[in-house]
Amino acid sequence: MFFEPTFLAIQFLNGLQLASLLFLLSVGLSVVYGLMNFINLAHGTLYMLGAYIGLTVARESGSFWLALVGAPLAIAALGALFHVLLLRRMQAASPMKQVLVTFGLIFIGLDVVRYIWGDFTHSIETPAIFSGSVQLLGEVYPSYRLFVIGLGLFVFVALYLGLERTRLGAVVRAGVDDREVAMSLGLNIELAFFIVFCLGCGLAGLAGVIAAPVLSVYPGMDMSILVLTLIVVVIGGPGSLKGAALGAFLIGMFETFGQVFMPALASVIIYALMAVVLLVRPGGLLPVRPG
Repeated sequence: MFFEPTFLAIQFLNGLQLASLLFLLSVGLSVVYGLMNFINLAHGTLYMLGAYIGLTVARESGSFWLALVGAPLAIAALGALFHVLLLRRMQAASPMKQVLVTFGLIFIGLDVVRYIWGDFTHSIETPAIFSGSVQLLGEVYPSYRLFVIGLGLFVFVALYLGLERTRLGAVVRAGVDDREVAMSLGLNIELAFFIVFCLGCGLAGLAGVIAAPVLSVYPGMDMSILVLTLIVVVIGGPGSLKGAALGAFLIGMFETFGQVFMPALASVIIYALMAVVLLVRPGGLLPVRPG
C-alpha cells in the first residue's frame, strides 16, 4: 500500500501543501535575518496573530476572502510598528539580546491571544468554492489543499518577479551586494528593507489565515511551526528567496513522508538533514551571498 503510485502522489501533494505554508512563513524570516541581520524569533507570533485576526474578520464579515486580505494587511501594519519601535533600535545589538527580546515577544503575543480570544481551539471555515474535493488518480483530494499549493507557487513567482524586474528589487539586491556603496549612490536602502520587512510580516499573516482551515487556530500554534521555519531558513540560506523555497520543499517532503514511513524518526530525520547541510554548506544550499 505504502508504495502504490497513487498513495505516493497523494503524499507528495500533502508535502507540497506543507511546503507552501512553510515558504510563506519562512521567506519573511529569511529576509529579516539574511538582509537585515536581525534574529526575529517572534515571526511565528505574527503568524498566530494573523490567524486570529483572520478568524475575527471571517466571523464578523462571513467572508474568508476578506479575512485573507485584511489579516495580512493588519499584520504588515503591526510589523511596521514593530520595526519603528523595536527593530531599528535592536538591529545593532548583539544576537543574544535580539534573541532574548524577540523570545519575550512570543510570550507577550501568547498572553494577548489568550486575553482577547481565550484559551480555546478555533477554525476558519473553508471557503465554499474550495469546500469540496476533486478526483486525482482515482483518489479523493481536498480542493482547499490544492488552493494552498497554488497560492504558495503564485507568491513565489510574484516575489521572484518583484525582486528581478522592479526598481525595489534592484535596490534590495544592491543593498545586499554592497550596502555602503548603494547608499553612497543615493539609494534609499533603509526604506527598501523596511518595505520588504513589512511584506514578510504580511506573508506571515497570510500563512496564518490559509493554515487555519487545515491546522486550526489555538494559542501556541506559533511554536508548533516556528522550529520547522527556522530549519527551512538554515537549510535554504538566510536572505535567499530561492533558498526559502528549496528549504520549504525539502522540509515539507521529509516531514510528510517521514510521518508516513517512519513516524517515530520523522523529527530526527529533519534535524539530521539540517546537520548534513550545515556540515557541507554552512551558509545554506542557496545562500544570498554565494561562497
